[in-house]
Amino acid sequence: MHIGLTKGLLRAILRVFCAALGVGGIAHAAPPIETYGRLRGSTGYGAAFRMAGHGEWGRKMQSDISDGLAQLITDGIVDGKRACIMGASWGGYAALAGVTLQKGLYRCAVAVAGISDVRKMAYTDIKESGDNATLRRNMKNEVGAGRDLNMISPIRFASAADAPILLIHGKDDVVVDYTQSSAMAVALNKAGKPVELLTLPGEDHWLSKSDTRLAMLKGALAFVERYNPPSP
Repeated sequence: MHIGLTKGLLRAILRVFCAALGVGGIAHAAPPIETYGRLRGSTGYGAAFRMAGHGEWGRKMQSDISDGLAQLITDGIVDGKRACIMGASWGGYAALAGVTLQKGLYRCAVAVAGISDVRKMAYTDIKESGDNATLRRNMKNEVGAGRDLNMISPIRFASAADAPILLIHGKDDVVVDYTQSSAMAVALNKAGKPVELLTLPGEDHWLSKSDTRLAMLKGALAFVERYNPPSP
């Protein structure tokens, strides 16, 4: 599974990205996770909260993010007309869903090792497990099955993308296959949508190499600055 959302991980991600945004001269907000970032399906809040995310990819888990954005806007922390969405792994999926399954929320999206085709992900994981019955059952419970997965797959809605998208992916990723990003790039290009693909040669899912982590951050910052530039 590719969710892996924990309070500690979220805080670590916030520290890294907010530090990079600060270096890039971009104003940013890092509000308390407990107030704005309690995304159902996350661990660290009890079993019931984690299980509340089952079957909610692209649905309530996605609206949890946009609800958090709406609250940030209401509280005067961010400008709702100048929001971008960025995430990695499942968060990369959420970034893609934010500008394909959802509409009119973000000026741009950055997906790092993101999942664009949920049905292909499920099929591949189950196949590589030797058709393990437990994995198949868990996948069905947590994500869904069959044609329903097409309805939550951003790649199926590439023509509906309403903001520029940057795809960043390690070429040697064995957790989320590189083709999840390369195929999304093809679909977006075919639909005439603005998209860029930043390939990180020799890199894994976790961006274990410092030089490629830096390349990811530089690429993301340049992209956000281009499509969501500072106010004059």
